[in-house]
This record gives sequence, C-alpha cells and structure tokens, in this order.
Amino acid sequence: MRKTNVSHLAEHFNMAILSGEEGLGREITVTDLSRPGLQLAGYYSYYAEERIQLFGLTEINFFQTLNREKRLERMNFLMQGQTPCFCVTRNQPVPEEMIEVSNARGVPVLQSPLATTTLVGKMTNFLENRLAPTTTIHGVLTDIYGVGVLIMGSSGIGKSEAALELVKRGHRLVADDAVEIRQTQAGQLSGSAPELIQHLLEIRGVGIINVMTMFGAGAVRNVKNIEMVVQLELWEPQKMYERLGLDEETLKIMDTDIPIITVPVRPGRNLAVIIEVAAMNFRLKRMGYNAAVHFSRKQSDAILEDADADL
Repeated sequence: MRKTNVSHLAEHFNMAILSGEEGLGREITVTDLSRPGLQLAGYYSYYAEERIQLFGLTEINFFQTLNREKRLERMNFLMQGQTPCFCVTRNQPVPEEMIEVSNARGVPVLQSPLATTTLVGKMTNFLENRLAPTTTIHGVLTDIYGVGVLIMGSSGIGKSEAALELVKRGHRLVADDAVEIRQTQAGQLSGSAPELIQHLLEIRGVGIINVMTMFGAGAVRNVKNIEMVVQLELWEPQKMYERLGLDEETLKIMDTDIPIITVPVRPGRNLAVIIEVAAMNFRLKRMGYNAAVHFSRKQSDAILEDADADL
C-alpha cells in the first residue's frame, strides 16, 4: 500500500499549520475524507478515524454551540491515534479547544482558504494520485490518435524503432523502455515515464535521442491513459494468428483488463503502420463499428442467400 503524510498535504495545498506540528509525519493511507458532523453531535458508534477530518462552516458553527466540557469531550474522541489531521476550510477561526487537544495529542490542525467542496475535490484528486497502486512494465507507451497504446515485446524486437516511426508520423511518445503505471480507483490505468528517462528514446546503433528536442514539444506527452496493448513477437510459421479480429483477448495489468492484440514480426512488415491501424480500428470499435463483425454478418447473409437460391 502506498502512503503519504500530512506534511506533503500541507505543502501541496499551501495550508497554514495551526497546531500539532509534531504530528506532521502522520501517514495518510486512504483517499476518503470525513466530515464528522454526527460525532460532534455525540454519535460515537462509528468513526472513520483513518480519514482526514474536514471542518466546514456547518461543523465549526455547530461546535461553537457546545459548552467547553462537551467541546473537549468531542475533540478528545475525534483526535484518535490513527487520525491523520484536521482541515478547517475558508480560513475560519479555530476553537481553542481544538488547538488545545491537538497539541496534547499531536494531531495537526491545518487551515485552508478554499471552500469545503472545492477542497474536497482537489484533495481527493491529490490523494488518489499519491495513493494509487503502481507498477513498472517494460515497454513503450505512445499516444496514437488519442488512444494510449502500450507496445510490449521481448528486448530488441523493435518497439523503440516502431515508436520512432510513429513519432515521425505525427503521434506522441509517452515513455520508452520503462512505463510507470498507476491504477485509479475507477480502474483506469495511467502511464508515464520515470523522470530520469522522460522524453528519451533509445535506438540501437544510434544511441539515446531526446524526442522533444528533436521533434518538438508536440511529439511528447507526460501522462496518458492506457487503452490497448500491442504485443510484438517473432513470427512463428506454425502458429495460427488472428485473421478476422472477431476474438478479443485481454491482458490483466494489476486489477484492470486491457484489450491486447498480438502482432507477428518479420522482415518486410511495417510495424508502425500496423500499430497505427490497430489504434484506428480500436477507435472505430469504441464508436460502435466493428469491421470483423460487419464482414461476418455479410458473409452469413451471402451463405443464406446461396442456400435459398439452391432450394
């Protein structure tokens, strides 16, 4: 499980640290946020203590209606061992009981000028990005007509050369050799290049080239969602390869299934053009047109017509 901590959160959103500085190293392990209105009202049966606790106008105004004894009681309950921090929105004044218990328990209290709903959206996106499961795959990620295509295959089979040709044809490079993949909560896979090799492409016999410097900023992209995989493999004469495209296979990356096609490699085949056409065909399928299905139906209709004619 990936983690981040309160200090990263405060720095990213430029929030003021009002108290509990010793707890800035507290870990944040979930993307869910909590507005503890029920707990402030005295409902203690359930409390998501592992979540960041948000105090908006409603929570602060209600808290102010309680007497000091109940304020201290509520704060002592809310500021438990796993609670990462408290975030007060709209730069509202923070009750002294919150500051008092915060310093005693070492739970940071942060203050943001943003409205509560705005902060919730921004913070959720930040946490989903920081806490998303990640993996690294050997391959090349390209953006072809808006489709994120991950090109995979054994070392030296021609992945980088195909990517170079695709860049020359107007498409964009995301990552070469190593692709860092993050899986969002919605199951979408997002790929990028490690910072050290960002925008670089290795061509055997030539060396390393900087695609952005050579072809311009329009030839690269930092992040792209992965929508299909092209697996390159050496041509095996005895193997039966897909001829129509009716059967669709998938590859599981982490917990997400991605469509995959296998392209055999042998001299004379233009891999870049084949991959480009595969991406275009994927777009057509996503738009509702499947050439293989259309052909199969026409073929079936022709067979039925011939059968009827014979009768």
